[in-house]
Formats: sequence, structure tokens, C-alpha cells
Amino acid sequence: MHESFVGENKNRRKWIIIGIVGGIVALAIIIGLSVGLTRKSSGPSDAFERAKWILENNILIDGHNDLAWRILAKAKSKLNNVNLNDDLKKVWGNISHTDISRLKEGLLGGQFWALYVGCKQQYRDAVRAALEQADIIRRFIAKYPNVFEYATTADQVEEAFTKGKIASLIGMEGGHMIDSSLAALRMFYELGVRYLTLTHNCATPWATENGNENSFGLTDFGKRLIKEMNRMGMILDLSHVSVNTMKDALDTTKAPVMYSHSSARAKCDSFRNVPDDILRRVKDNGGVVMVNFYNRFISCNSKANLTQVADHIDHIKQTAGIDTVGIGGDYDGVDLTPIGLEDVSTYPKLFAELIRRNWSDEDLIKLAGKNILRVMRGVEKIKESMANDPVIEDQVEEKDLNMTCRTGFEEAIS
Repeated sequence: MHESFVGENKNRRKWIIIGIVGGIVALAIIIGLSVGLTRKSSGPSDAFERAKWILENNILIDGHNDLAWRILAKAKSKLNNVNLNDDLKKVWGNISHTDISRLKEGLLGGQFWALYVGCKQQYRDAVRAALEQADIIRRFIAKYPNVFEYATTADQVEEAFTKGKIASLIGMEGGHMIDSSLAALRMFYELGVRYLTLTHNCATPWATENGNENSFGLTDFGKRLIKEMNRMGMILDLSHVSVNTMKDALDTTKAPVMYSHSSARAKCDSFRNVPDDILRRVKDNGGVVMVNFYNRFISCNSKANLTQVADHIDHIKQTAGIDTVGIGGDYDGVDLTPIGLEDVSTYPKLFAELIRRNWSDEDLIKLAGKNILRVMRGVEKIKESMANDPVIEDQVEEKDLNMTCRTGFEEAIS
């Protein structure tokens, strides 16, 4: 019996060992398959191909494009004479940055189209000119329904992307276009405008502009205007304003802010860029700084390159966190673009550079569009919370307006 018992024990141990070894082999096979599947599902390893894969599967939203102004400058706003399916570099020269084929190559998923009127039209015909620009934007969106889809909310932006279309929003670049009228501001909101840049390169009676660094910032009316923007659900854009206006606006707003096309002042000491202390305040606010590609705001020089743009993006990420950075190229609104980022076809090259800098997929997705969508939803949430607040009906004092250069004013008093 003893010999039989020993034999059975040996057999039992043999089968246990075989079972353990078999289990280890099976586990190794499962892990190997899992790793293989993970690699396959996470996209290609080549930086440029991976950048394209990320942007094909996650929305890229640019905060600022001046195509409407380019159509005004080159075609006198006669949209019927413009075909966005053409290679507009051949039509208008290298100054052209945007057409449909290049938008598709750049894998753009959403765009804030800028409604821009020059500062010389302040107190004159800025409101009418702004309406004409809004008309151009709405018309070219409608002219190419298979390419563009009009959007005013974060949900609509995402819905357009699922259809393979470029979600198209409107931003107003300069508070002078509302002629210090909250009623005009509300009507532009009804027309689809979803952000207001408080100033352009000129002050309004209630806010001071970039470069005017010893200025007052916002007047009491300007602060009330921000509260009305919060109430109606319009995004506050702080590109182009003075630092004191930035500070006053951040002190006043309940909603997250955006910089639709500004870069980092620590990398280029331009008054159009955002200082580090303000970057940290934007982080606390839950806002986003969408990096501008204009050479003089990137290198403080007439020449710049893609890696310098990536340096600005990296700096904002390091200073204020990944949730605070986005893309605002300023295409068709500038005459100098960086080597490697010549037009709207080149976004994947920038993302490839960031991949080479070891940016994670999730960080790239936030940069591309997740951050600005979060800001939009934050503004929408504040609007809901203020739904029962009364409309603000304040007006600017006439003494604060430059009445002498209003269109028709001289005829009215003659």
C-alpha cells in the first residue's frame, strides 16, 4: 500500500505541474493577444499617421478663422463669385489659407468663423458692416451643406462631427461692433454669434485694448455687459484686450472665458499674448487659451516655425495645465504663418510634433476640442442658472461716446 500511495502522489504532482505550466502558457497567450489588440486599437505608431488617426476620431475645433474677411477683401463680399471648392491659393495667392480641400486635409472638425470689422468703422457703420459679415458667414455655411453645418451649442458641434461635417460657429471680433448697445449684443446672439471679443485693437467706451497696459480696464457698464453675456450664454473672449481688462473680466464673470487666438507672453513678449499670472487665473476660471499661429505673436519676428508654436502650447500646458489650452490659428486674418503651419491643411503636423514630445492621446484630445467644448458647456450651464434673471438694460452715458464721427450726425444737426 505504501508503494501504491507513493505512485499516486507522484502522478498527482505531475498533473499539478502540468496544469500550472499549461495555465502559465495560456495566460501568456491571453496577455499577448491583449497587448496586440491594444496596440491595434490605439492607432498607428508613426507620429504623423497617429496624429491623423487621433483627429479623424476626435474633434478638432479652431477658435478663430477670418475667411469671411478674406472674402470681403478679395471678392468685395460677392460670395456668388467665390468657389470654396477651388484651390484659392491659385485664385488669391499664398495669402489665402482656407478652402474646402485644405480644410479636409487638415481634418478640421469645428470652426469659429470670425465676424470682423475694422476699428476705423467704430462710431460710424460698424453695426451694419458686422451684419454684412454675419450674412457672408451664414451664406457660405449654407452654400456647402455637405461640408459645413451651422452650430450654436456644444451638442450641435458634436452632432455635426458625427455626420462628417465641419461644425460652424460665429465669433464677433471686437466690441465696437455692438456700438455700446446691449440690445445690439442680444440681437447678434439671436443671429448665432457665440463669442464676443471685448475689443479689437481699439478701445470701446467701456473696455481698453491690448497695448494700453496702463489703462482702467472695464468701466461699470463693461462689467454689466459681461453679466449680460453670462445671462444670455455668450462666451467672453479676452484676446485683444488689455491686461487690466483681462483682470476685471475674470473678476466679474461667472462663466469660463476663452482667448480665441492668443499665445504665451513668456515665449513672445507681445501685448497680444497672455502673461503667466493671467494663465493661472484662466485655469482657476475653467477657461481656455487657444494658441495663435501668427509669426509675430509666436517668435516676435517675421519668421517662425511649427516647433515654436508647439513651445507656446507646451508652456501653457506647463503653466496652467492641459485643460487650459486649445488651437486658434487666425488663418486668413494674418499675412505671416509659421513654416510647417502655412494653412489649414497642416494641423496634423502640429499634433505629430506634440506626439514626438510624448503628449498622451488624452492630452491631444483635450487640446484639439475637448477643452473648448467644456468651456461652451460651462457657459451654457451658467445661462441656465440665470434663466430667471432680468434683462440688463443699462446704457453708456452719451458723454462717453465719440459722437462727432457717427454716420449722419453732421447732417442731423445741420
